[in-house]
Amino acid sequence: MPAPVTSPPPPGPAPADGSAMAEGPTPAVGPAVAEGPAPEHGAAPVDTAAPADGPARSPWPRFALLVAILGAAAGSLLLWSPTALLDGGLSHGMPWYWRGPLFAAVYAVGTVAFFPRPALNAAAGLLLGLQEGLLLAVLGTTLGAAAAFGLARWLGQDALRRLLRGRVLVALDRRFTDQGFRSVLLLRLFPGLPFQAANYGAAVSGVRFGSFIGATALGVIPVTAVYVAAAATAREPGSTGFLLSFGALGLLGLATLVQVGRAAARRRRTVAD
Repeated sequence: MPAPVTSPPPPGPAPADGSAMAEGPTPAVGPAVAEGPAPEHGAAPVDTAAPADGPARSPWPRFALLVAILGAAAGSLLLWSPTALLDGGLSHGMPWYWRGPLFAAVYAVGTVAFFPRPALNAAAGLLLGLQEGLLLAVLGTTLGAAAAFGLARWLGQDALRRLLRGRVLVALDRRFTDQGFRSVLLLRLFPGLPFQAANYGAAVSGVRFGSFIGATALGVIPVTAVYVAAAATAREPGSTGFLLSFGALGLLGLATLVQVGRAAARRRRTVAD
């Protein structure tokens, strides 16, 4: 008896992508690997193999180094005096071509070490006269301010900016950041404001280095000229130059008091608002 003829099964539906269906059983390829949840739309995939970032470095060790450097510089004044070094090294037996660079360098180190600038300016006037003394005093002042600014900006800005609290400090920081040249210039024009404090305060703010240096070099000329002229004419107390220099000192001191009073009034209004 012949075997019954069986018809082939009807073909299944064609795949959605239009490709031909493979004939025969599909070989097994192993168990499926479980996949994690898909990332959200638009989010970057997370690289689980990448190591996590370590903790942020603390700025306080650098600030401690800054304090140590400034403390050592100030303490060194117990062992040497800038004015005594200038008097003994520049006025006796020193070649003329070394006098200017050495004076500017000693002046700059003295300002970083918190030595009073009026004494350095007086030494410039007594030893070098009005013109050369004024030129080298302004140069030494600018170099010292640049050194102090660089140290404070590099070692202390990150730490000290964390201490900026209160509306007054924030407003001052914004003013120095937005109007750096003008703000530093106003600080330099008044003799009663501490020179070194202005250096380090500006370094903590957002003022740019170029604006700070330009405003310093320009702003210290009037006050420095008055002190240098007073010292250069000190041997003639009744001379016109001596009287004019001391009169200018009095006017600058009065202007400083007026400026401080106006700043205090603005601060009180800011706090009241």
